[in-house]
Amino acid sequence: MFRPKLPTMPQPTDTVTPPAVVEPTTITPGTSVSPPTQAPVAGPARPMVQLTPGTALALVGGGTAVVLVVGAVLVSMLLAVAITAASVAVCAVVLRSLLASQHRR
Repeated sequence: MFRPKLPTMPQPTDTVTPPAVVEPTTITPGTSVSPPTQAPVAGPARPMVQLTPGTALALVGGGTAVVLVVGAVLVSMLLAVAITAASVAVCAVVLRSLLASQHRR
């Protein structure tokens, strides 16, 4: 039960082909082989983006809307943190005054 089970190595199911033999080539000194010349490759044809006044106005409007929404979210988060900090401070002052009044009696 507590002895580990070692997996058995499965036997190959198909025939094994021997590796291909690569024969070395001889290099004769004094002969120079010029590299093959390649024709210049033209870049892929990309469609041109046309900015009309309408699309530029839409982009500016969309960017402005995104900035305003993100700004509103950040300001509301900052306001929530400030309100929470103020309420914790008020609670601390009230608890301090209650504890101080108990020691006076």
